[in-house]
Order: sequence, then structure tokens, then C-alpha cells
Amino acid sequence: MKINGTLINYYFHCKRQCYLHGNRINLEDNSENVKIGKAIHEEKQTKSKNSEIAIDNIKIDKLTKEYLIEIKKSDADVKACKWQLLYYLKILRDKGIERKGKLEFIEKNKGNNKILYFELNDELLQELEKYVDEIKELIIGDDIPTVLNERKCKKCAYYDYCYI
Repeated sequence: MKINGTLINYYFHCKRQCYLHGNRINLEDNSENVKIGKAIHEEKQTKSKNSEIAIDNIKIDKLTKEYLIEIKKSDADVKACKWQLLYYLKILRDKGIERKGKLEFIEKNKGNNKILYFELNDELLQELEKYVDEIKELIIGDDIPTVLNERKCKKCAYYDYCYI
């Protein structure tokens, strides 16, 4: 499977979720949170040009002269969102397009900022490439990662798979 932004995000959010999604076990169609996220993207797309651009196997929410913008429903997992954004910046860089990254959160739950800014530098790129290799190894592995048993699991699209 080719690595995409969803796998990067899931790797940081939950390795089990990453493994399952990477092995084509997709339970997101029944998830209310996934439906809300898609509705947010559709609404933003109708209000703005330069929205939802597909490049290779990724979909970028918005691209301006200065920024690649990723829009998220919630700031509940900033680390996962950050690395997904950095992965998108890498894909653009590989195509000769240099941009800064901007994360916009519709709901501000955990942090103080609705917008966070990132730039892909050599150190982050090296770390990102290490994570991409780890994701590839995780997906081809025979062992399904264990259930996290955390509060966030209750809202996960894979809840039924893990608990029922």
C-alpha cells in the first residue's frame, strides 16, 4: 500500500487504526465523526477556490501562494495532524513546490490556538522519512497492534472492530 496522509495521521493517533486501515479494513463509512469531517471539508470547498487538490495519493485541503492549509474538525490530536501536514509538504517539495504549512481547527478543544504554522526543514524531513518507513513495516507485519483502551477510542470509527 502506498503511504498517504490518513495513514500518517493514524500512525500517531493509534497504530492499530493505522494497521487496519493500511490493510484495507475500512470502517469509516459508519463513523459520525468522519461524516462531520467530510461535511466540514465540503462546506469549505464550496466557499473557497483552491480547495481539495489531489496530488498523487493525497488530498490537500487548500493551497495558496504561501501555504498548504489542512483543515481539521478538532485539535484533539495535534501531533497526528502536524505530521500529516508535514507529509503533504514533503510531497509538494518532491514536486518542486515549496510552501509553509498551516493547520486550521474548526473546534478548539485542547489548545489555545485555532491556527498552527509549520515549516518542513531537513531535521523534520529526516524524522518524517523514519516514520514513513515505520508505517510501511507496521502495515506489512503480521501482528495487529493492541487496543489502546483510551477515552478517544469511544469516538473511533474502528471502535466496533476493537471492542465488539
